[in-house]
Amino acid sequence: MNFRLLNTLKKFLPLIGIIIFIYLIYSLDIKEIGNAFLLINPLFLACSLLLTIPRIFIRNSAWQLIQKEQKITIPFFTSLKIFLIGYFYGTITPGYIGQLMRVPYMKEETEEPYGKLFVNTMIETIIHTLTLYGMMFFGALLVISTLPSLFILTVTWVSILGIILFFFLKKERGEKFFFTLVYYLTPHSIKKYLHQFVDTFYFDFPQIKRLIVPLLLGLCTWIIIFTQNYLIVFGMGLDIPYFSFLLLFPVANVAGFIPISFAGLGTRELTAVFLFSTIFAIPEAQVFVFSLVGFIITDVITGFIGFICASTTNLRKATFFGNHS
Repeated sequence: MNFRLLNTLKKFLPLIGIIIFIYLIYSLDIKEIGNAFLLINPLFLACSLLLTIPRIFIRNSAWQLIQKEQKITIPFFTSLKIFLIGYFYGTITPGYIGQLMRVPYMKEETEEPYGKLFVNTMIETIIHTLTLYGMMFFGALLVISTLPSLFILTVTWVSILGIILFFFLKKERGEKFFFTLVYYLTPHSIKKYLHQFVDTFYFDFPQIKRLIVPLLLGLCTWIIIFTQNYLIVFGMGLDIPYFSFLLLFPVANVAGFIPISFAGLGTRELTAVFLFSTIFAIPEAQVFVFSLVGFIITDVITGFIGFICASTTNLRKATFFGNHS
């Protein structure tokens, strides 16, 4: 593919979600959207916001367990600050890829190689996301009679992801793949640095059985996230069973991972509107509002805390290409 075309696509793909978001506002009745906002009980809004505190503490605890398994030593509250910084960058980038900004901040606190820190962040993110896919699977199973195509799509996606993860679990396969990429697809000027970067990917790689507890903690954080969203739904007086919401809203959340939007804005709302208006006959404007407000509570506000942390923390060490150990 022509590199100019590729760069153009990288610039404009994330705008698709924004276009979808604007289209949703345009296609829905603006007055109905405004009225839907007025339905929210402030008390439930406050309760939803308060659940952010245990959520970020639990997720950081899960990440600390993974750090420990990889012999990475970072104090709890320093780790929490780095997690929040990554969260901020995740909310302003397509597919939440900005979470990788944790890596240079981790480097500030430890002399571990960049490749190992990169993999640590990827492991935490993947472990956290796996439980979401599990919830999505059962959600698709719940509505298989109404939306059979959703179940087929879910099974296909989860199967592909499982195959990819299985491939990279074996060090020999993973290293061979990444070294091949470096050899054939990277400029000669940075090939040496990337080779050293990849060479540390499997340093202190954790045993799978040691990731079970972080996996369960990840499930806890997702339950809290969707409970935060459900409190908005409940505060609007909408008739959606909690258990059904807990399994179906993950489908909309996963749609937000598609890298055609900033933090899933637009794609998540469109999917939520389709699901909940189809299955529960909830007015589309109200679905749009509880999805958007939930995003603000669980992502934007948490990301803003991360922004404050990032603004008050300076990176002192050299960048990757200047310090590649």
